[in-house]
Amino acid sequence: MEKEISLVEKLNIKYEKEELILSFFAARPNAVILDSSLKSADIGKFTVIAFDPFMVFESKGSTIKINKDIIIHGNPLEILRKYISEYRIENGHKEVPFCGGCIGFFSYDIVNFIEELPKVAIDDLNINDITLGFYNKAIIIDHINGWIYAIGASFGVNSPKEEAARANLDSVKDVLHEIIQIKDAVDYEKMNVKICTNMRSNFSREDYIRTVEKAKEYIRNGDIFQVNLSQRFEMDIHNEPQELYFKLRRNSPAQFSAYLNFEDIQVISTSPERLIKLEGNRIETRPIKGTRPRGRNGEEDFNLKKELMESAKDKAELTMIVDLERNDLGRICEIGSVVVERNAEVEEYANVFHTVSTVSGKIEEDLDIIDCIYAAFPGGSITGAPKIRAMEIIEELEPFKRNIYTGSIGFIGFDGTVDLNIAIRTILIKNNRAYFSVGGGIVWDSDPIKEYEETLHKGEKVLEVLGGGKYDYR
Repeated sequence: MEKEISLVEKLNIKYEKEELILSFFAARPNAVILDSSLKSADIGKFTVIAFDPFMVFESKGSTIKINKDIIIHGNPLEILRKYISEYRIENGHKEVPFCGGCIGFFSYDIVNFIEELPKVAIDDLNINDITLGFYNKAIIIDHINGWIYAIGASFGVNSPKEEAARANLDSVKDVLHEIIQIKDAVDYEKMNVKICTNMRSNFSREDYIRTVEKAKEYIRNGDIFQVNLSQRFEMDIHNEPQELYFKLRRNSPAQFSAYLNFEDIQVISTSPERLIKLEGNRIETRPIKGTRPRGRNGEEDFNLKKELMESAKDKAELTMIVDLERNDLGRICEIGSVVVERNAEVEEYANVFHTVSTVSGKIEEDLDIIDCIYAAFPGGSITGAPKIRAMEIIEELEPFKRNIYTGSIGFIGFDGTVDLNIAIRTILIKNNRAYFSVGGGIVWDSDPIKEYEETLHKGEKVLEVLGGGKYDYR
């Protein structure tokens, strides 16, 4: 039996055409963009674009659909494991992060296949728990060196593997050649975002404050040390989803941004947080705890950054989550291999400062990404600690299912390389209506009114992109 193969070719295409390439694929059905819009040499070097999936894997509860017509029942994570193993390749390409595989999202609610949790919150949006396109054609943009790569793989094609991979590679090159012939690029910088309408939250101000008080009671009683609570905003939009994506990537760039243009929904994310990176036997997670807004000038910036660095509360929260992540990774890693590589480093973003740590380890032999998901999903920074009890309380106190929010977006490469974010700062668009959630960590000394105001502050940046303004909770 022939082994699957992947081919890569570095192309001589001018780097300044990046946004033209992105706009072309943002409008293409079932195309996906994992967009390092905040460019950096370490975690923001590459953007991955994939299109024309040979298979789409969707799950809702224990029902799995393959290309809409094949229906399977069971644990979607275990069935996904089987499909991934079918297309396994032995060696990837060191110069690029992705050489073919699946890209899409895992909703927060797949946690029900990981832990036994109560089912209280309402599932009002009926979004898939998992949607993943399986891709054998991809484009990689190297932001640091200014190179563009074409990827063609043999997966999903019933012909000799070398021939199939070459045909897909040529197809990618043909599409890129078509793009560079386009003369009139859409100028998204001058785009007019129309005012969103019918905006509302799933909490009133008073209800959210009462919910924070309930969470503090659980802390006082010793159930938890911390829990992340969120409120969800929704509104009608009057722009095309890709227009909103381009505005968000300009206004709030992040290393783990994404645009997913699936059939029934679109997903826009500017997440700064990594859930899992898997490369060889090394696994990494980057929990974030602690946020301050950027200042209006250099002096304010300096003072806010200093305040975050010196905050005992934020340090304590991050330490708690780092310990949780060390425990999660310890379940799948070699004994003694889990380390905190970087601790409590302040990172600068367009609108905020964040405190970030990096925890890594070496996974045990014969484990795969599904084992890693069982161990580490969802991220502790967006649940609380202890993790399982915090998730039980989230299910009780938040009125609606989280769906994609605080789930994960990213890729699973068939060479075993994986990069998944935590889906915060993420907009879900369905039937011309946009949904996004904002939350924060509740601890014993949290002020309920300030916690509510913090969610409004976090939501303002997304509302600006959606053409809204400040949320009037009255």
